[in-house]
Amino acid sequence: MIDGCGVNTLFVDNVTKGDVLHCETGLSFWGGVDPETGVIIDAHHPDHGTSLAGRIVLMPTSRGSCSGSGVLLQLARGGRAPAALVFRETEEILTLGAIIADRLFARPVAVLRLTPTAYDALAKAPMAEIKGGSLTFSGQSLPLMRPDTDSISLRDADKNMRAGHDGPARQIAMDVLCLMAAAQGASELIDVSRGHIDGCILAHDANLDFAEKMQEMGAQTLIPTTINAISVDRENWTTQGVVPDFGIKASRLADAYVNMGAQPTFTCAPYLLDDAPRQGEAIGWSESNAVIYANSVLGARTQKHPDYLDLFIAMTGRAPKTGVYLAEKRVPICEINVAVPDEFDDALWPMLGWLAGAKSPTGIPVLTGLEALTATPDDLKALCAAFGTTSAAPMLHVRGHTPEGDQSSVDGLPRFEITRADLVQLWQEFNIADGQIDLVAIGSPHASLSECRRFAQLMGDAQCHAGTQAILTVGRTVHADLKKDGTLDRLKHAGVQVFPDLCWCSITEPVFPSAASVLMTNSGKYAHYGKGLTGRDVRFGSLRNCVRAAITGRADAGLPWWLAEP
Repeated sequence: MIDGCGVNTLFVDNVTKGDVLHCETGLSFWGGVDPETGVIIDAHHPDHGTSLAGRIVLMPTSRGSCSGSGVLLQLARGGRAPAALVFRETEEILTLGAIIADRLFARPVAVLRLTPTAYDALAKAPMAEIKGGSLTFSGQSLPLMRPDTDSISLRDADKNMRAGHDGPARQIAMDVLCLMAAAQGASELIDVSRGHIDGCILAHDANLDFAEKMQEMGAQTLIPTTINAISVDRENWTTQGVVPDFGIKASRLADAYVNMGAQPTFTCAPYLLDDAPRQGEAIGWSESNAVIYANSVLGARTQKHPDYLDLFIAMTGRAPKTGVYLAEKRVPICEINVAVPDEFDDALWPMLGWLAGAKSPTGIPVLTGLEALTATPDDLKALCAAFGTTSAAPMLHVRGHTPEGDQSSVDGLPRFEITRADLVQLWQEFNIADGQIDLVAIGSPHASLSECRRFAQLMGDAQCHAGTQAILTVGRTVHADLKKDGTLDRLKHAGVQVFPDLCWCSITEPVFPSAASVLMTNSGKYAHYGKGLTGRDVRFGSLRNCVRAAITGRADAGLPWWLAEP
C-alpha cells in the first residue's frame, strides 16, 4: 500500500478508467490542445501530437491561458476529454472546467490532486481506474477524500446566495466559488472591486452554451466588469466576409455577457483602459496576460481565475482568499539573473518573459540584472504576456521596474541565469519558418496606442508589400484614439489593417488571410501559440523587424544584429 503522506483529494468524481499518460511539463489546454480532438497541438510541448482523449492524464499543474477551462468543457461535451486529470500541485483552470462540465452539463471529468508519493507511483503505472471513491492502479487501491466546502467561512450574504435566495444563477456561482476555495486551500472569500471576463471568445460552442445558459438563469454582475476580446469586429463583421453562422454565434456570445452586465470593452488588455486598477486593489480578473500585468506591473491583486469562474466572481463580488491575494504568497521562489546584451531592441522583452517562465514554470520569480535598463509599459506588457505562456505563476517581479520587485529579497533563493546562449536558442526556435512573410500580426495582447503610433512612424511613406498583409488588433478605446489623432488614416494609407474587438487569440478566416502560409509577430505569446492555433509557420522579431517584413515581404535571415557574434 502506498503511503499517501497527506491527503489525496477527488474534486470531481466519475467512474472511469484508462491508460496513464504522464506529462512531465504542464500544459495550457487553450492553444495547446485541439478542442475537438484532444490532441496536443502546442508545437513547443514535449508531448506534441499525443492524444489526451480517454486517458488518465498526469501533469504537475496546468499553465498558460485561463481559457483552458473552456477547452476542457468542449472536450467533455464532445466525448474527447481525458478520462481523468491528476495533479500534484494546486490547479484551478482545468479543475474549474471539469466542475462546470459536471454541474451544468452532466459530463464529468474526474479531477484528482495527489500527494507527491502517490503521484510519482501513479506516473509509473500503465493504467488506472477511479471507482467508489478510490484510485486503483498496479494492484493497489488509494482512498480519495472529498474537499470540505462547509468549512469555508461565509458572510450572511454569501450564505443567502448559496441557499438560492438570490436565484439559481447566484446559487451555482457561490457553490462553485466555495468548491474552488476548498480546492485552493482557502478558508474564506475576499471582496473584489472589479472583474474581467475572459470566456467570450467563440473558440468552440461550449463558451456560447455556458454564457447563454447563465443568462437564461438570470445571471447579473454585481461589480464593474470589463470584457475580453471577442471573435469578431462586433459592429463590422458583416462587411468582412465572415461566415454568417460564425458571426452570429460570436455576436450572441459577446451580447450574452453584455446583457449580464459586462461593459463592452472587448479588449484583452484592460490595463490599457483609463481606469486601470490601483496598487493593492483586490480585483477578480481572468485572461492570463492581464492578470500577470495587473499583479506584476500595477501591483493590484488577483488570482489567475479560470474562464467561467470570472463570471461567478463578477456576479458575487467575491473570490477565494488565497494565492497572490495574500502578501505572503507574492514573494519570489527563485532569482533569475539576466546577462543583458550590450545592445538590444524591443524583441528582448518578450524573449525574457518566455525564458523566465520556462525557468520558473510553477512559481513567482524575481528578475535581476535589468535595473539599469529603461522599460516602457509596452516592454513590460510583452514580458508579462510571454511569461504566461510558459509559467503557471500569476505574476513575476522585475528588480527596478515593478512595484514589489525592489522589496523582494534574493538571499537564499535558488538562482538561475538567462544567458546570451538562451536568447540565441529561443530566437532560433521562434524563427524556423522560411523568410517569406505573408502576414504581419501585431496585437497579442492588444496593441497599445503607442505601439500603433510607432508602427505608423516606422512605416513612414512606405506601403505594405503586394504579397504581404499587415494587421493590428486593438481594443475599442485605442481604436477610437487612433481615429481621433489621424494615426488610423496613416496606417490605412500604408495598407495596414486595424481591427477592434478581436485579437490574434480569436481571429479566424477570412479576417485572418486564408492564403497566408508564414506570419511574423513581435509577440512572444503569439510566437508560442501561433503555430498550434493557425497551422501556419511563425517568425518572430522586433516591431521594427515586423515593419520591415511588411514593406519587403521578407524576414531577415540569421540572428538579429544584437545577438550576432561580434
